[in-house]
Amino acid sequence: MNYKELAVKILKAVGGDENVQHLEHCSTRLRMTLVDDKKVKIKELQNIPGVLGVNQTAQCQVIIGNSVVEVYDEMKKLISNKGNNKEENKSEKKVSVVLLDFLISVFQPLIPAIAGGGVLKSVLMLLNLLGILKNNTDVYKILNFAGDAPLYFLPILVAITVANKMKVNPLVSVAAVGALLTPNLAAMLGSKTGAVFFNIHVQNINYAYQVFPAILCILLYSQLEKFFNKISPKVIRSFFVPMMCLLIVVPTTLLILGPLGFNFGQYFAKVVMFIFAKFGWVAVALLASVLPFMVTTGMHKAMIPYVITALGQTGKELIYNAASLAHNISEGGACFAVAIRTKDKTLKTTATSAGISAMFGITEPALYGVTILHKRVLYGVMIGAFSGGAYLGIKAVEAYVAVGPGIASLSMFISQTIPKNIINAIVGLIISFIVSFIAVMILWREASLRQVEEDKEVKERFNAPLEGQLISLTEVKDQVFSSKVMGDGIAIIPSKGELYAPADGVIELVYETKHCLAMKSKNGSEIMFHIGIDTVNLKGKYFDPKVSVGKEVKKGDLLMTFELDNIINEGFDPTSMIIITNRPDAKIDVIDNQKVSKKDYVFEIN
Repeated sequence: MNYKELAVKILKAVGGDENVQHLEHCSTRLRMTLVDDKKVKIKELQNIPGVLGVNQTAQCQVIIGNSVVEVYDEMKKLISNKGNNKEENKSEKKVSVVLLDFLISVFQPLIPAIAGGGVLKSVLMLLNLLGILKNNTDVYKILNFAGDAPLYFLPILVAITVANKMKVNPLVSVAAVGALLTPNLAAMLGSKTGAVFFNIHVQNINYAYQVFPAILCILLYSQLEKFFNKISPKVIRSFFVPMMCLLIVVPTTLLILGPLGFNFGQYFAKVVMFIFAKFGWVAVALLASVLPFMVTTGMHKAMIPYVITALGQTGKELIYNAASLAHNISEGGACFAVAIRTKDKTLKTTATSAGISAMFGITEPALYGVTILHKRVLYGVMIGAFSGGAYLGIKAVEAYVAVGPGIASLSMFISQTIPKNIINAIVGLIISFIVSFIAVMILWREASLRQVEEDKEVKERFNAPLEGQLISLTEVKDQVFSSKVMGDGIAIIPSKGELYAPADGVIELVYETKHCLAMKSKNGSEIMFHIGIDTVNLKGKYFDPKVSVGKEVKKGDLLMTFELDNIINEGFDPTSMIIITNRPDAKIDVIDNQKVSKKDYVFEIN
């Protein structure tokens, strides 16, 4: 689901950001207080893919379901009116989390341009090696300039991404960093006398291909822009703020920030080369073998700044791309082995298509559709990746482009100075494929038909999480729950303010307003507990959760206490819903037992 696109469509249908006076969310819905309710286009809202329903009462309630938090976050970014974001999470994030988020936000958008230019250069080298297009021709040189441009002007690209992240003027940011790349300045710095700024010598640095000087430059500019916007009269702000920022930022970067960033980049490159020199092929092999876990958890994103920095500083990268090539091809080999061995037609089709994607550098279909679902396949992938990664590491295979390695992007390993680099990459590819293919062919075990049938007959039983009167979900006086758009389940009118775990599992979510929490049972059922109707408006009053996210619980454990009498006295319906949100096709059998306690089992899932 594209949350940003969904948020844009919803905002348009409710009359735009100027019509939203206040925005919040509960466990399933966006809740908006609007300036003019008549501007809402209800039918248009209802027809938006991803919107489950609309309630127009004192608030405009747009029912989203489990993805409400993500859509809410995108809505916050789109709404410009002051005071709309009162529900922002004020908890402080760890410095490491903030730093990682910043680096990924800056470097991730650079990849398409760098990859496109790099692949173009590698294709040109291939054409030169084949004698099709000689490197001394004007055609070759012009196209090579185009391929080299993204890395040469990397400081400009970084200026844009940092400006977007810091929410400052990207054009002034480009102007500030662009000053470092002007030919006349480069000539002045490289002259015999050098450059002097108010009796201070300016260090001669070639800022092309650099990353960190540009980052430091725009970080300083972002603070200055905010400062001068506050003190500048509005009538001259349009030119005064950029002028003052450039006046301070450019000299400060040339004298302090530029040399600091340049030296850090040089040191960073040396550290990378030291790691490879110290650990060699072992580093590549181990990284390749753990990439299945890194990709599934998103940890591989942390490698992007390193890859781009290494390419900018040295023009090559020795560890991550080689490891990725071994892993990607191992995923392909494993999937093709599964396609041959399995008798399950659906899995055979999935494995075949996922294997093809993996061979071309796109591993998500293989990882999520095959590998992590079958531990023997995972073992085979790890064995193949380690073997191929070890060979690539021993041969010190270099990559020259930041792109997902695969058959279509093998030109990223072409080198004019190391002719065997591409050959070694191909050999590593073959080793990874063959080893993982053979490993999975040997390790694969097909589940017996009897076991499959037994699995289908297994029923998951749930005890009552509340004491009180059991009623059908269709009797709940809330259309969202009674129509089962959130999923099937049961409802209980509680007689006691205690919520218990109906099965063994793990707590997945405790809502900020405390009236709702969610857990996943040990068999994978996702259960949402919603205490009362519209109790989100109590904003946590009368609710006391006894568990936190990630806590393992046993059947019968106390999850929450709530002041039942006070909730009723406030005028809220205490009817509580227990919904299975991730099994729309499962058959839920409700036990015929009107008065229930936590010792009674009340429903089961086939």
